[in-house]
Amino acid sequence: MILLDGKKTSADLKVEIAESVKKLKTEGKKTPHLAAILVGTDGASMTYVNAKVKACELVGFNSTLIDLPEETSEETLLKEIQNLNNNNDIDGFIIQLPLPKHINEQNVLMAVNPDKDVDGFHPTNVGKMTLDLPSFLPATPFGILELLERYNVETSGKHVVVIGRSHIVGRPMSILMSQKRPAGNATVTVAHSRTKNLKEFTLQADIIIAALGIPEFLTGDMIKDGVTIIDVGITRVEDATKKRGYRLAGDVDFKSVSPKSAFITPVPGGVGPMTIAMLLKNTLLACERKS
Repeated sequence: MILLDGKKTSADLKVEIAESVKKLKTEGKKTPHLAAILVGTDGASMTYVNAKVKACELVGFNSTLIDLPEETSEETLLKEIQNLNNNNDIDGFIIQLPLPKHINEQNVLMAVNPDKDVDGFHPTNVGKMTLDLPSFLPATPFGILELLERYNVETSGKHVVVIGRSHIVGRPMSILMSQKRPAGNATVTVAHSRTKNLKEFTLQADIIIAALGIPEFLTGDMIKDGVTIIDVGITRVEDATKKRGYRLAGDVDFKSVSPKSAFITPVPGGVGPMTIAMLLKNTLLACERKS
């Protein structure tokens, strides 16, 4: 069993990105600039945004954080987005989700200039991705592809079962894995909450991408030997034995699944760190496209 180490791989990627930034600066070209909009004081969102700002510093990017109060109106938020769209120094920006309930998420995501949509959520980028045209790939699926490639996991002709159909991970992952690309050329089955006899599908799978948000859902009896497991889930589970009162669990029961796996991502330290690294990579691509 080989661990697909997202922590190490993301660190390697950041070193590579930092080298590219150094080269841009040496050539007198523009320094990549990533902006983030945070609305409200959601603890997890604040943690993610701070991690993104620190990552920008590490690779030599410029970064801007627009911190707005919880009661910010949709109109005010859309004006902030327009300002970033029109600011030539900003190469890419993200709006940290979830947004407060009084703001329409779809309206907000649609307002982002697709050329600055480094999260890869805008319909223009989703459409281009589907048609296999150059676009910003959503950061988490992009990170999964990178992990599979760097660890030389064979995907061509393999049966991939994606559990989950979200627009952020499940659906884009199913499209990307079926395309002609190094980590692709697979036969893909998309399963979800309405799938009957899910175990029949997972037992056939050579690669399982679990992205449904139910802790330790996939168990050892649901997989065959030699499978590759990508665990996208991360949930806080109450645990009185831990100092913090909780532990982080993935969608996969690591204890029963790992002995049967050829490759597996840990939680934490698997897919999670890759998401920020690929956000940086998308921002670098956005900057390079302009020059």
